Amino acid sequence: MIELKSIHKSFEGRTVLGNISTVFENGKTNLIIGQSGSGKTVLMKCIVGLLTPDSGEVLYDGRNFLTMTKKERIALRREMGMIFQSAALFDSMTVLENVMFPLDMFSTDNYRDRVKRAQFCLDRVNLKEAQQKYPSEISGGMQKRVAIARAIALHPQYLFCDEPNSGLDPKTSLVIDDLIHSITTEYNMTTIINTHDMNSVLGIGESILFIDEGHKEWHGTKEEIFTSSNERLNKFIFASDLLKKVKDMEMTTREG
Repeated sequence: MIELKSIHKSFEGRTVLGNISTVFENGKTNLIIGQSGSGKTVLMKCIVGLLTPDSGEVLYDGRNFLTMTKKERIALRREMGMIFQSAALFDSMTVLENVMFPLDMFSTDNYRDRVKRAQFCLDRVNLKEAQQKYPSEISGGMQKRVAIARAIALHPQYLFCDEPNSGLDPKTSLVIDDLIHSITTEYNMTTIINTHDMNSVLGIGESILFIDEGHKEWHGTKEEIFTSSNERLNKFIFASDLLKKVKDMEMTTREG
């Protein structure tokens, strides 16, 4: 579990995050949503330590990241897995070598055990047959699956995903969503996903934080989205005619 308490961040006198408090739960896909410039990326960076809040607390299962020593932060980061907007794979390394990279950096296991762990992770994302290929030889969706395998290689307690479906077609995006959700449940990780993808919101949004103009505007589940009376949330989620129709159909079904 990750808990935020009264997070505040400003740049040159302009408040970007104002008094944000929330809880990201274990075993659930926790989504952060909001318009471009709303502050959600800054919030994610504050959580992982790329930015330091002006005030507040970031608690990893009760451990305050902001008061940790450098050594303690390094140790905690070994408990984190990250999936970037681009897969961020090394072009000169094979798929297997990419997944082994964090193991080679941080694991004390011998080479054979590191290879076995990497192969296990690739098998978990259904890519074991591609282990000797290079990133340029596989599709964008497969590259994202390699990134997921690499992210879970060190048995992380916390998984951070920045726009994991960026650049993918809708069908492949569903595969990635299902994979992230199933891994989160299987390993009981605290997973936080920064996304613009409304399919992800309505598909795997077990806990959704809506940020608007740097403030926590709404927090709920994908089911509660349909019944929320929050005007700003509704304008953001149901901006398109298609999603408005989806909401109307959902409400009609519930009333019936």
